[in-house]
Amino acid sequence: MQLVITEKPSVAKSIAEVLHATEHKNGYLQGNGYLVSWCVGHLVELASADIYREEWRKWAYETLPIIPDVWQYQVKENTRKQYEILKGLFHNPEVTEVICATDAGREGELIFRLVYEQAGCRKPFKRLWISSMEEKAIEDGFRNLRESREYDDLYQSAVCRSVADWLVGINATRLFTVLYRHKLTVGRVQTPTLAMLVDREQSITDFKKEQYFLAHLLCGGMDAVTERINDKNKAEQIAGACRNGQALVMYVSREEKAVNPPKLYDLTTLQREANRLFGFTAQQTLDYTQSLYEKKLVTYPRTDSQFLTEDMGQTAGNIAGVIKKNISFMQGISHEPKVEKVLNSKKVSDHHAIIPTMELAKADLDKIPGGEMQILSLIAQRLICATGEKHIYETVKAELSCNGIMFTATGKSILQNGWKTYEEQFKKSLKSGNSKAEKEETPLPQLSEGMTFEQVETKVSEHFTAPPKHFTEDTLLSAMEHAGSEQMNDEVERKGLGTPATRAAIIEKLVEKGFVERKNKQMFPTDDGIKLITVLPEVVKSPKLTAEWENDLTLIAKGEKSADTFLAGIEELVSDLVHTYHEVEENGKHMFGSDREVIGKCPKCGGNVYESKSNFYCENRACDFALFKNNKYFASMRKELNKSIAQALLNKGEAKVSGLYSQKKDSTFSAVIHMDASGKYPQFSMTFDNKKQKSNQK
Repeated sequence: MQLVITEKPSVAKSIAEVLHATEHKNGYLQGNGYLVSWCVGHLVELASADIYREEWRKWAYETLPIIPDVWQYQVKENTRKQYEILKGLFHNPEVTEVICATDAGREGELIFRLVYEQAGCRKPFKRLWISSMEEKAIEDGFRNLRESREYDDLYQSAVCRSVADWLVGINATRLFTVLYRHKLTVGRVQTPTLAMLVDREQSITDFKKEQYFLAHLLCGGMDAVTERINDKNKAEQIAGACRNGQALVMYVSREEKAVNPPKLYDLTTLQREANRLFGFTAQQTLDYTQSLYEKKLVTYPRTDSQFLTEDMGQTAGNIAGVIKKNISFMQGISHEPKVEKVLNSKKVSDHHAIIPTMELAKADLDKIPGGEMQILSLIAQRLICATGEKHIYETVKAELSCNGIMFTATGKSILQNGWKTYEEQFKKSLKSGNSKAEKEETPLPQLSEGMTFEQVETKVSEHFTAPPKHFTEDTLLSAMEHAGSEQMNDEVERKGLGTPATRAAIIEKLVEKGFVERKNKQMFPTDDGIKLITVLPEVVKSPKLTAEWENDLTLIAKGEKSADTFLAGIEELVSDLVHTYHEVEENGKHMFGSDREVIGKCPKCGGNVYESKSNFYCENRACDFALFKNNKYFASMRKELNKSIAQALLNKGEAKVSGLYSQKKDSTFSAVIHMDASGKYPQFSMTFDNKKQKSNQK
């Protein structure tokens, strides 16, 4: 019997249907010689610091750097139940072979192998590597299962990524938290991303706009202008001297230009376009596309390729035909796909570009949720555009002389609209109103050198230089993708911060932790975000360094770089960081949170207790006292441990709480909650009706 492990229950269900394993069991499906089960994201993670040494529990400079000799892992408590099911299946004597069917990428490989290793499984396993959840793709994948050893280097790359994140994150976060006496989260990728936002904000703040003027010559349907003029009086003098005069065409140039069809979408370009057109965040686009993938309507989303393999020509042509029949914006438009434009096996990495699947022909599109349908239509139109003809136009530039002053006019004429016909039709079909029409350059009249215009009109226009624009999610994704590239050789395998699969989560984490905020489509660093980047050294906020690490991870995945060498470099970096930054000036210790509200006094050490997004914590990190808002004791009664409750518990040792829920009686009630902070963790009990009900929950 073969055991198939997927990354999500929904994927397990789709694969089980193809394998005819449809008998439902506890945490898996069975049938036709297969057991099909699933992970729920990461079931196993790197162990917390205190697992290695008790002293690493304390947030103190003396305990740094934290670098384990041998890496340990632990099962995540909130998904332990599914882990135990998988462990039992791994050791089922009827199972002779395991098939790794997690997402076909770096993190998918890590998710499976950590569970496999933690469960102590030694049975042989093979790899299912597919780019579509279509039935045919799954069947082909199982007929062509790959040897697990082919992905050993990919697994090593994933381990290096997680270990590097752990080392940089825990050491830098604890170091600067202790130094500045405020919780400062530092991440290997998120901090350089934040640094780019802060740098852009500084550029905008420092920008000094400059005024300038243009003198215009209006004749023959043209608007010709001078170069920039800094003085308004001079511009008006030029306009006055030319008004009602004669203009002579001195020079005319024409140039035919072509714009090739756009490439197909990889995840980053899809996220950028969806942000521009629909205002979707990167995470929303990923979620919608992942859902479409699991519904078998698009191919694997977490790809950095923008081409298809050369054996997919027939498939691409067939899908283009289905799009013409089924997607509304294509109704009534002719299109003969030039599929050779999107085929290039050499430019396909682990997965080809994102395209719709043939399932589109039988799907009931009216039942697809709005956001998913917008993404599906976007992916569909990109395949149509990418297989269209070139967009060809002619540019005309003319130089005119009037009263000894030179004016320039430019124009543009479309010779062949090509692929832009489909893009324009798609944008017209959008009901969101989020797409802005491109400013089109109008054609110039027929001009020839020596031609004259009499009684010309003139005017003066006022302009200002524009500051750099705030990042949107679109432009931030682009900046992350190309970070450090200007300082790296063309031969570098992968440039940028993070991967297409991780960039959305990085942005969301910055927002969640309060370092970045969204205003409409724009992204702004908060005051805390700016302060954090101000105090951090270049080594932990350098986009170039992080981009180099990402390239190293790609080389490890290809077997071209040693994992040990990479990790030795990370260990040396965090060790140097700790020994270099060991103290700050007294005024710097109070730059964070000086306006924070004191919630109460710590019952253990007497320090001030402050509020964060997730808990109420003692300012003394060596104390380690905290009250978590999602505390299990309160959560069991459907109550969050909020600020007013925390204040009462800290100041009085008890709090009268209303709105507590009793599942047994299916009703709410009030009680006095008592806190005992004498042990390692706070414990709670309650009294009501003059009776005390004790609880040992933490």
